[in-house]
Amino acid sequence: MLKHKGFPSRLPGTDFQFTIRRANPKGATKLVRRERYADRKQSDRNADAAFLACLWDYFGADPFERGNLDAGRLSWLLGREVIPADDPFDPESYEARLVINEERARASFPDAFDGSWVA
Repeated sequence: MLKHKGFPSRLPGTDFQFTIRRANPKGATKLVRRERYADRKQSDRNADAAFLACLWDYFGADPFERGNLDAGRLSWLLGREVIPADDPFDPESYEARLVINEERARASFPDAFDGSWVA
């Protein structure tokens, strides 16, 4: 499992996790698209925006390997702001490659790109 050195491990001051420490010996947790409903807590939406800001700051528009990025946090963005970079895509692989859908991400989380999210 690739560890993204320098990537924030969590949202500062919260328990919202961005990375994992070690690989699961049984395999990577499957990435699944999670629906975001309008009644989600503001803190959850803030965590999504901060995570996306960290992804953009660390990887930009380039494809990236899933590695030690948290499956739960990625799943909230999967299929919208973060999309598979390769076909076929293996959602249960630490080597799966993803890319930020910049147009969709800027529309969904404009504040994630203005530099106000610093982790």
